[in-house]
Amino acid sequence: MNNMQPGCTLHDRTGVSALGVLGAQAPGASGPLLPEIWMQDGAKRVEQALARLLCAEDDGETELMAAMRYATLHGGKRTRALLCLAAGALADTPAHMLDDVGAAIEMMHACTLVHDDLPAMDDDVLRRGLPTVHVKFGEATAILVGDALQAHAFLTLASLDAPGDTRIALVRELAQAVSAEGGAASGQAMDLSLVGKHVELDRIVAMHRMKSGALVRASVRMGALCAIAEDAAHAALYSALDRYSACFGLALQVVDDILDATADTATLGKTPGKDAAAQKPTCVSIMGLQAAHQFVLDLLRDAGEAIAPLGSRAERLAQILQRANAYLFKHAPCA
Repeated sequence: MNNMQPGCTLHDRTGVSALGVLGAQAPGASGPLLPEIWMQDGAKRVEQALARLLCAEDDGETELMAAMRYATLHGGKRTRALLCLAAGALADTPAHMLDDVGAAIEMMHACTLVHDDLPAMDDDVLRRGLPTVHVKFGEATAILVGDALQAHAFLTLASLDAPGDTRIALVRELAQAVSAEGGAASGQAMDLSLVGKHVELDRIVAMHRMKSGALVRASVRMGALCAIAEDAAHAALYSALDRYSACFGLALQVVDDILDATADTATLGKTPGKDAAAQKPTCVSIMGLQAAHQFVLDLLRDAGEAIAPLGSRAERLAQILQRANAYLFKHAPCA
């Protein structure tokens, strides 16, 4: 990663151009891969998979399933599912399999958000512009929603129409992403422990890589694992994907830090300014807005460079970087 420099420029720093494939044809494709089309279609298919997989009716005495559907089916950019779909395109993985894997990832993501919003955690009352689950359904139900969504995510992966080795690899990958061993649980614990403290940037980066970055990494790897075994023959591929996801996952969280400090509720879909109010150290509070903005640009560029050797197979992963870059300049332009 390049050293962070103050200020920012408006030319494309994502590294996507290094691929030389944006708008090009993928192997076996009949025309250009238009990002707005495949992303909209992919998000829609994952949404449909979520609605299908979370279809059990409540017993009339509880609102658990209704609350689970509320937590998952009311908006969201589906970035993690799209990363899974984009990585799956590396090997032309069947769409129906990727849809269910993407849905499982989104269930797990929703689980982390529901728990993150709880009063004992970040204590937020808004998520995606709507009341958080504990506000609408009560704190006890919200805890159960997170627990049940995690279980349903693993049930979905265990029930895939795929070889046993593949299902085991996917379950292991998702479990690792939310575990206490470098996953979301350990990241959340570190986040809580840093409140009110003055810490170095590397501590914040380490926390971000666990709390949110680990699930991003799993999303990319799971898309590839659907059809490509992680073995010696594919070591270079997984190394490239891991570097890509490490950079992109951290970039997403730094963008979140920037928006928390600069955006309004309509843009965020949640309460802005909470990090400062809660005395939580962030990349922005440590680096300043301009340096944090440049940090994101450097990370997106490095992510693009990581997948450049993969050529046109990685076009969809490159297009996700391009979308992130556009989102940054639209919602958090550098002053």
